Amino acid sequence: MATITIGTAAQTTLIGVAFSQSPTVLLPADLATINQAILDDQAAAHPVAHYSGIGGFVREGFLYVPNRGALEILPGDYVAYDAATGWPVLISALAAAGAGWVHT
Repeated sequence: MATITIGTAAQTTLIGVAFSQSPTVLLPADLATINQAILDDQAAAHPVAHYSGIGGFVREGFLYVPNRGALEILPGDYVAYDAATGWPVLISALAAAGAGWVHT
C-alpha cells in the first residue's frame, strides 16, 4: 500500500471552530452548530450523533467521533465537519497554523 495525498475540493468544504474552553471564545451557539452537524455514518438514516449519545463535541475538550471513540482537543485546535456527510475532523493548532490549511 502506498501513501496518498488528500485534501478538500474547495476552501469552504469544512466548517469549524477553533477550540477554547473559554465561553467568551467558544460560544454555546457555535458548539451547538457543530454538534447538530456531526452525523452517525453507520446508521442508515444518518441521525445526529449527539442525540443518540455516540458522538459530539463537548466544551471540556473532547471530540467523540461516532462509532470510533474519543479524541482530546487542546486549545487552538480546530474542530470541523464535512457539510456533505457530517463527518467530524480534528486539526491540531500546529497543523492549522501551517500553509496547508486556510481558515478565516
